Amino acid sequence: MNFLQLAKERYSVRKFSDKKVEQEKLDLILEAGRVAPTAVNYQPQRILVIENEEELAKLKSCTKYHFYAPLALLVCYDSTASWKRPYDNENMGVVDASIVTTQMMLQIAELGLGTTWVGHFNPDSIKEAFELPEYLVPVALLPIGYPRSDSTPHQLHSQRYDIKDTVFFNSFEGITQGKNDEGHNDH
Repeated sequence: MNFLQLAKERYSVRKFSDKKVEQEKLDLILEAGRVAPTAVNYQPQRILVIENEEELAKLKSCTKYHFYAPLALLVCYDSTASWKRPYDNENMGVVDASIVTTQMMLQIAELGLGTTWVGHFNPDSIKEAFELPEYLVPVALLPIGYPRSDSTPHQLHSQRYDIKDTVFFNSFEGITQGKNDEGHNDH
């Protein structure tokens, strides 16, 4: 499968079978994250593999969006190791963690597994439940597993704006602020 086909066909899986993810596949997923580009190659990503029942129960106490997956990755960044943009001291750790998460998400799809990017969690609950040091910042959760036979893409999955609505050449002249076709704020 070529990259664009993979990117179009992967979808957010929210129904998982009980089948465990093989270690070889987990290793490939983690390697995809390890080789992801990061600002100045500082590699501040820190990934917690959540795979035993006790730790999965902790995750369930932090978010309802665990989808009963048999495995999850908590993607964080080390705020003491991430690059800060010198012009405004903006911390690029969240960008780095997002790139890492995206590469792992695509590797998961390529392996025939499913996941969904979960950002809906209380970071303080995550920090407490998993005893994260203060300098680790949680960015994303990836519940991972084999899609259940009744797992299907969300009805809005294939709806995308026309490229002319999101890509501009040389200036943003004519751009409208924060509204989509239904009149909802995009934020």
